[in-house]
Amino acid sequence: MKTNDQSTKNETIDLSKVERILEDYKNTRGAVIPILQKAQAEYGFLPEPVIDHIAQSLNMSADEIIGVATFYAQFHLKPRGHHIVKVCCGTACHVKNAKALSSKVHEKLKINVNETTEDKLFTFEEVSCLGACGIAPVVMIDEDVHGEVSPDKLNDVLDSYKKSGV
Repeated sequence: MKTNDQSTKNETIDLSKVERILEDYKNTRGAVIPILQKAQAEYGFLPEPVIDHIAQSLNMSADEIIGVATFYAQFHLKPRGHHIVKVCCGTACHVKNAKALSSKVHEKLKINVNETTEDKLFTFEEVSCLGACGIAPVVMIDEDVHGEVSPDKLNDVLDSYKKSGV
């Protein structure tokens, strides 16, 4: 039996958090998704030891759990930044030069799409649509929607998040 603390890449993973989650669902069939959602909320992503522990507890293989986690875009297998920067690439935003916004994020934060800054402050994503076509082009940072954004305005917005830190 594994201990409650597992090490992965110099990080200690406290499995007692996932133990509590699993306890809440111990007699519930088909609870993989809510278990993964709560585990991700606890850890910020789904670390390998957590996936292994969930799989063992549910009498499933780790590959089955990873299959579920990779099927849904809401789950993440790698650590993410404190701030999630989403550049909309839908039709309206594309027409209004969303590519320039993606280029500005890359230039400013020194990361590509689906990467996280070394300091874990930002993760950069391009998304299909944010549903704010009337104020295109749009960038969403965490839950904040920034519309009619130019690359210069985006530079200032990113600076404000950098200054606020975590």
